[in-house]
Amino acid sequence: MKMMNNGYNSSFNSNSVGLMSNAAATTASSSSSSSTTNANSQSQGLKTYFKTPEGRYKLYYEKTHPPGFLPFSHGKSFSQVTLAQLKDKPAQAGPTPSSNSSTSASSGVRYAAAKFLGVGGGNGVRAIGFAGGNGTGKAVNGASRSGSLVGSNGSHSILNPNYDGKGTYLIFNVGDTIFIGDLNSPDKDPIKSLHFSNSNPICHAFDPEAKDGHDLLIGLNSGDVYSVSLRQQLQDVGKKLVGAQHYNKEGSVNNSRCTSVAWIPESDAAFVVAHADGNLYVYEKGKDGTVDTSFPVIKDQTQFSVAHARSSKSNPIARWHICQGPINNVAFSTDGIYLATVGRDGYLRVFDYLKEQLICGGKSYYGALLCCTWSGDGKYILTGGEDDLVTVWSMEDRKVVAWGEGHNSWVSGVAFDSYWSSPTSDDTEENVVYRFGSVGQDTQLLLWDLSMDEIVVPLRRCPPGGSPTFSTGSQSAHWDSITPLGTLQPAPSMRDVPKLSPVVAHRVHTEPLSGLIFTQESILTACREGHVKIWMRPSSETQSSNSESLVGSSTLASTRVGSSTLK
Repeated sequence: MKMMNNGYNSSFNSNSVGLMSNAAATTASSSSSSSTTNANSQSQGLKTYFKTPEGRYKLYYEKTHPPGFLPFSHGKSFSQVTLAQLKDKPAQAGPTPSSNSSTSASSGVRYAAAKFLGVGGGNGVRAIGFAGGNGTGKAVNGASRSGSLVGSNGSHSILNPNYDGKGTYLIFNVGDTIFIGDLNSPDKDPIKSLHFSNSNPICHAFDPEAKDGHDLLIGLNSGDVYSVSLRQQLQDVGKKLVGAQHYNKEGSVNNSRCTSVAWIPESDAAFVVAHADGNLYVYEKGKDGTVDTSFPVIKDQTQFSVAHARSSKSNPIARWHICQGPINNVAFSTDGIYLATVGRDGYLRVFDYLKEQLICGGKSYYGALLCCTWSGDGKYILTGGEDDLVTVWSMEDRKVVAWGEGHNSWVSGVAFDSYWSSPTSDDTEENVVYRFGSVGQDTQLLLWDLSMDEIVVPLRRCPPGGSPTFSTGSQSAHWDSITPLGTLQPAPSMRDVPKLSPVVAHRVHTEPLSGLIFTQESILTACREGHVKIWMRPSSETQSSNSESLVGSSTLASTRVGSSTLK
């Protein structure tokens, strides 16, 4: 396989959102933006559409940082993207009046957002992006310098009258700045920027169910973590955080960089933070983040261990030692029961979060694993990494059940598409087809279909000179024995794992990609330089063209693609 040691990788949070707008207010601007987008892409030798069996996906518009934004520290971190939907405006009896405000396009959003899958987007799992490095990131001194980062409170801030904090927003980091853009506006430039003068933001996550207003987590290269209200940031005209809660201040708990943050599903007041030294911490949002917390020394760096804070007032409340090297990405299953992590050591680890127990895991074929995500039903986990493969793990079998071959370099983002359904699916488990996507350092977007009734799984390793025995259907009924609880398996042999071929392979950016997100009407792809492209689904494109609106409100087209070719 062709390897490209071209630097760091990151995967994006995969919050799912719907795209809608007020057509009357945005038609002219959208048309102009779409034309400009197409011209820019064509000048770079990129096509502005790609074809799939269900129809054509069309590049509609792009989002990026302001022109000329070239921070000195840009190269130290790559962009991660999060989608966030704040509550709708109240429904109106008649048509929504048009407005010259750039937020008018946001007022019609209807779909639930920020339900992660993963690391990839759209399958309902909170996925947290890997942002950071090749596993060799060094610890910093942990100096917070919070005085230059955050306003002490929101009471002295100047409110912005142009934004009411409602709508669907795109959050992404470039260098030492976090940008917030209106997803439904055709304007490329963001509407808000948050500047961190002495440390780079690395990762972030949004919780649409937050009850106290603090719905956005931000993890920094210095190890510091903040929780803030996204609405409050939009309403303030300044470039500093306002009303932020500060955790791990000045590296008091851990002074290595944050690599991933995640809200714990079904738990409004808790979140986890992963670090480059292989530790993961559990925080409670309501507790004072300045209370000193000490944990016992880790006796064996090679073994998984959990330690709880000695005081009930401490925050974080627990430390999980996962591995020796950096944790690159973490993702919770939709019900919050299971936690998946991938790291520089190349291992996927799956934990029962509630029982604090290692369930299973396994080694990549080669190199580090960079990203992971769950299927919406919690049955499968996707991972991607430096072996150029998209790996499908089965929770039922605790094994690799398929490898996706198609990338020419590191796989940096994976996501299930929960909005897609196969025409051959009849709602029976035997005929379920999963659509998922992946992006990589090779600048390509790949779409895959996984039909479990077509997967062929070898029963056992064949002796030298022999041939393996295969079986189809339910794998768990055929394995010689289920892997014992807590076992981390070595990498399987290449000939023992079924291979998938992509149904679509399309070069979507000129720079290496860092993540993708599936939404109701589109696919979002993002490169590590902070450029995001929005590709409209065939059904959305048709309705948009017919009505001359930016985005339609229709659901997906009824015609779907079948499963991919198995090799």
